[in-house]
Amino acid sequence: MGKSLFKLTSLNLNGIRSAASKGVEAWLAQTSPDCICVQEVKAQAPDVQGRYDALAGLKGHFHFAQKKGYSGVGAFSRHEPSDVIVGFGCEEFDAEGRYVELRFDTPQRKLSIISCYFPSGSSGEERQQAKFRFLDVFDPHLAALKQQREFVLCGDVNIAHQEKDLKNWKGNRKNSGFLPEERAWMTKLLSETGLVDVYRHLQPDTTEDCYTWWSNRGQAYAKNVGWRLDYQVATAGVAQTARAASIYKAARFSDHAPLTVHYELAL
Repeated sequence: MGKSLFKLTSLNLNGIRSAASKGVEAWLAQTSPDCICVQEVKAQAPDVQGRYDALAGLKGHFHFAQKKGYSGVGAFSRHEPSDVIVGFGCEEFDAEGRYVELRFDTPQRKLSIISCYFPSGSSGEERQQAKFRFLDVFDPHLAALKQQREFVLCGDVNIAHQEKDLKNWKGNRKNSGFLPEERAWMTKLLSETGLVDVYRHLQPDTTEDCYTWWSNRGQAYAKNVGWRLDYQVATAGVAQTARAASIYKAARFSDHAPLTVHYELAL
């Protein structure tokens, strides 16, 4: 099989039932990605079975939170994975349904597509500390994985990395999502750990066009007062095959916009 373009989308659904009611499945049928990684499913297995196990011909694989209506991630794929890894081995955060990894391994190559939902610290200090704990354990996980395989991590990272990644950077320097420690973690991930922010690899200078999330408060969306919180972060081997990235804003399925990247990859 020759290399063709592999279309990979990431979207925080803010509830799979809510996004479905806003037409996300028809959009998937129309845009036809090979895989879509979703976050904040906000449902449990019984809610999904028989209704959302597949969307637009893509088969879903999930990591649900223990707490009802909270968090949860999924990855819907056109291709059958060779293995599915649910959780990344940290008891505190695996209980919150934050990580599912689809492996597409061949004798020649090891490749994973990961859907991940990073904690938000915006509700207060307790959750901010949980977010820091997550970052502390997640970087070593990704560093170890990078030694074993190529991967793309798709997800709502809940961090805007640089000033160009949010509209009101001056007013948010002390707010969760743009704290110096969070930004430094992202910098380390992209330097020492050696992963690639694929959107920025392809579009290094965009500002107004790069946002993927808008607060529901006020006129944030209408005025494009946004944040870039959704990423595809890849190992260098996969990142160099990325050909195009786009953020879809013509219709809204949640408070986040879908981020799609085309890779020259054969599964």
